[in-house]
Amino acid sequence: MTMLGSFALRCMLACAVVCCAMLGFSPSQAHANEITVYTSYEEDEAAAFLAAMQRDLPDLRVNMLRLSTGDLHARMLAEAANPRHDVIWGWAVTNMVDPRILAMLEPYEPQGIERVPARFRDPEGRWFAKTGYMAAFCVNNEVLQRRNLPMPTSWADLLKPEFQGEVVMPNPASSGTGYLQIASILQMKGEDAGWDFLRELDRNIAQYIKSGSRPCNVASAGEFAVGASFALRAIKNIDEGYPITMVIPAEGAGNELEATGLMRSSRNKEAAKRFIDWTLSEAAVEEYYKWKEIVTVSGGTMPESFVKAGLPEDIGSVMVDMDFDWSAANRDRILRQWQDELER
Repeated sequence: MTMLGSFALRCMLACAVVCCAMLGFSPSQAHANEITVYTSYEEDEAAAFLAAMQRDLPDLRVNMLRLSTGDLHARMLAEAANPRHDVIWGWAVTNMVDPRILAMLEPYEPQGIERVPARFRDPEGRWFAKTGYMAAFCVNNEVLQRRNLPMPTSWADLLKPEFQGEVVMPNPASSGTGYLQIASILQMKGEDAGWDFLRELDRNIAQYIKSGSRPCNVASAGEFAVGASFALRAIKNIDEGYPITMVIPAEGAGNELEATGLMRSSRNKEAAKRFIDWTLSEAAVEEYYKWKEIVTVSGGTMPESFVKAGLPEDIGSVMVDMDFDWSAANRDRILRQWQDELER
């Protein structure tokens, strides 16, 4: 799909949702083979996935509304009394496990669910996660050489005094990537030791940046030695020729998974189930591997550029086993403490 075609598709889908909302009814009422999905996938990812779906299910029309993770959470809660969509697609598990959200979901076991390991599924069948993203460092090789710095291989290495002022991180209050980094450190080390570590790390942090990708971008540009970011941004920047190395922390990579579920209120459940079934199909999985560093579904082929950048084929071997329920339940408290002690 061309850039223009992708943009046009997104506009058409967004307009369909908006127009139906203005008329006061759910787009799912319009036609038995028409559904509405809410997602937090990036726009280019979602457009590519939908284009692949359309090739396999040409009779199924999918109206999509794409919002950031936090904005989507707020919208779903605001619409709780009258949900306007059939499927929640590619949304952070940390948000999905909110009990208020879980109450909106209907258990469903799609075709092919056995290809998704149990650790990536809700025990009650209300959601499953097939894609995700994980933390990684973008380390500028030229800056290391120029400043005679060692290659960091772990979070612990970033505490070394020679990295003072050379590290940038996302702000966890505004960035999902930033929050997963903080949450993973607290979970790996325990809260007391984790907060001690974050305070010590703070001495070497030059900036906390709102975006999850920007720390990698500024490190890639040579402004700092290390940008704590996420793996796919590092892979893309390496592929674009930036002089960086992707480092997955030796302690393990904090991660967020992107989940899918069927809305209990859907009025077109058969069509919604067809869509959800497709998300575990061979064609879908092949498309995920082109866009995502974490694909939980068995099958598919990792792009050569991902392997060359240093992403292990066994992604699970480097992922922290995140407790998403804990991350969700403690998010507000953790962010308040981080803002009180460390934000600047």
